Amino acid sequence: MLSFEAAREKVIEIARGRRELGLARRADDSIDIAREPAAALGRVLAQEVAADRDYPPFNRSIRDGFAVRAADVAHVPARLKLIGESKAGTAFDGEVGAHECVQVMTGAPVPRGADAVVMIEYTKPEGDEIIFERAARAGDYIVPFGSEARRGELVLLRGTRLGYAEMAMAAQVGAVRLQVHARPRVAILSTGDEVINAADTPGPYEIRNSNSVSLSAQVALSGAEAVPLGNAPDRKPELRALIERGLNEDVLVLSGGVSAGKYDLVEAVLGELKAEFYFDAVAIRPGRPAAFGVCRDKLVFGLPGNPVSTMVTFEILAAPALDVLSGGAPRPLPLFKARLKYEITEKPGLAHFLPARVAFPTSKQSDRAPGDSATDATVETIHWQGSGDVVALVNANCYLLVREQQEKIPAGSWVDVLPRRGFF
Repeated sequence: MLSFEAAREKVIEIARGRRELGLARRADDSIDIAREPAAALGRVLAQEVAADRDYPPFNRSIRDGFAVRAADVAHVPARLKLIGESKAGTAFDGEVGAHECVQVMTGAPVPRGADAVVMIEYTKPEGDEIIFERAARAGDYIVPFGSEARRGELVLLRGTRLGYAEMAMAAQVGAVRLQVHARPRVAILSTGDEVINAADTPGPYEIRNSNSVSLSAQVALSGAEAVPLGNAPDRKPELRALIERGLNEDVLVLSGGVSAGKYDLVEAVLGELKAEFYFDAVAIRPGRPAAFGVCRDKLVFGLPGNPVSTMVTFEILAAPALDVLSGGAPRPLPLFKARLKYEITEKPGLAHFLPARVAFPTSKQSDRAPGDSATDATVETIHWQGSGDVVALVNANCYLLVREQQEKIPAGSWVDVLPRRGFF
């Protein structure tokens, strides 16, 4: 049985191999980010993007104020003659001479001859002159020409995942049509005779299919495309037919049927289809009976059927594979530290991902000295009834990670916290 770290690394290794062999490749997509920005968000660049000119293309003011020669306001108060203005989109047609100044707006070109900007808050007008009450040094509040990027310099690399800043960068340099890698298509199949369609009314011992919904959402958050296949009953012929259908996609994710029970048939059917398994158990709770392998050159994840187990194991194991198959680097688990509010005790030997809620300090607290315990984020576990308790997870905004060797963790200890994706 692998640790969750080792299992995750194995998934990434195999996914990279499949990507490098071209087994997961499809034609790249071309997206106009000016017309369809939402379609590009989260996609991975299949090209490089270079600056089309120097940035900024002029010495740019980053404050509203007055462009001056720094030597003229080295000693204050200083009185300079106002000779014009420069605003964003236009420039002052002239040069700042000795004992002269030009009013300048944020984003506007700094006139020739000026080497500093003094913020308007430290000045006052008097006739056709400006009185300066604060000294300036050369370079104050000016972004120099070409200091951000030079013409032809790469500003976005192939393999970059597009967020709002990256899309703004592409738009700024005129690269509005971008080539992005195709999104992996992920077949999602739940299993179990007790599972019915989420829109149907369950009988006394039936449950609605929440796993297909949650997995589809997690697939989308991972930048891939979900292909829901519904639910397979606990009968080999029907299960095999749906699995074979799922193997037409890039990845197959199954929930349920991976334990050692009489009707847990997923691994048996995959074995008949000549699947190669790399692990069939992971040392975590919830989610221990998670399996991963390759069948017909497609990645296959067999996740436990209890909803919280399904969500946890997808985030830890399947999400990095989708990052790789999307053409990007696997994003690390975004663990951070918080102080434990109340003592907890867990059985050692497994890594526990417990539904929890982290609270951050208020703005008033954040003004206190660094290291003051009042500035620390705190976390407490949510009472839950086990891996089928979706209500508990709804009340949580993170998972508290208890390492395999830990048993009792005192209140006030630093602990690892894994945020629910999209919550922070």
